Amino acid sequence: MAFPVQRLRRLRKTKSLRLLTQETRLVSSDFILPLFVADNLKKPEAIDSMPGVQRHSVDSLIREADLAHSLGVPAVVLFGIPRKKNVSASEAYQAEGIIQKTVRRLKKEIPSLVVITDVCACEYTSHGHCGILERGQVANDPTLGLLQKIALSHAQAGSDIVAPSDMMDGRVEAIRKILDKNKFQDTPILSYAAKFASVFYGPFRDAAGSTPSFGDRKSYQMNGANVREALREIKMDIEEGADLVMVKPALSALDIIARAREQFKLPIWTYQVSGEYSMIKAAAQKKWLDEEGAMVESLTAMKRAGADRILTYWAKEAARFLKKELA
Repeated sequence: MAFPVQRLRRLRKTKSLRLLTQETRLVSSDFILPLFVADNLKKPEAIDSMPGVQRHSVDSLIREADLAHSLGVPAVVLFGIPRKKNVSASEAYQAEGIIQKTVRRLKKEIPSLVVITDVCACEYTSHGHCGILERGQVANDPTLGLLQKIALSHAQAGSDIVAPSDMMDGRVEAIRKILDKNKFQDTPILSYAAKFASVFYGPFRDAAGSTPSFGDRKSYQMNGANVREALREIKMDIEEGADLVMVKPALSALDIIARAREQFKLPIWTYQVSGEYSMIKAAAQKKWLDEEGAMVESLTAMKRAGADRILTYWAKEAARFLKKELA
């Protein structure tokens, strides 16, 4: 039957009808809050390229995580900024490193919060790349041993989920082996399986001081034009032992999220990265668009595409919005 019998506008007539027939719904438990913690800070420090986001001291991060959790956000993901960096990223796996100290505090003070830790070297290397350099290139296999040390130190500190984001081949298998060998067989691995080389990471690199001192990361992060390769990356990481997989960035990879959701049964997460957040913030500050509306629309698109969870700097604001909408 066609028009006039079929009138799709009937179910859009009022807000109540629109909510009643809405197919994709956001809830506060969809969101994971990324947090930056720096070893040399006594109080929070604003990040110019990410309005509303801060580098935290351990104490201020605990307060921020507690606030987010009180709003219904179930998890945080931690990115550490050490006092000193070197070519070997040795600060990344120290027992008293910034991430390790923060994890212990979080698990003691907010035990019901899920703590996810980023396993990568870029915040800890003096050159800003994600692994060990040999002849001016990031060497894959030597970096695996470094990632094992980092992941194991995080698990020993109490991390609930370790999340390798480096894009080295074989890292999931290497991390699974070292965790199992040390009796952390129950620690899940969230693999950044389809992580595309992207200009949208720029503000994050400002925040973490992780901009490469030379070259770029295109030899290990994915070519954004490749769909089949992204699905191969995800499949291989699952076969190596990944418990959850990440597609990153989110908005420019909605098709990858959708394809992954159709093809794989395990949880598919995505990351609304710093540039996606900051460009909306900047446009809103210019009054070119409504920030709250853009936030909700972009997050809904990610969930509609098939993302089970979304890492977003708007986790608190989105949770507050949903609470207001349901009031």
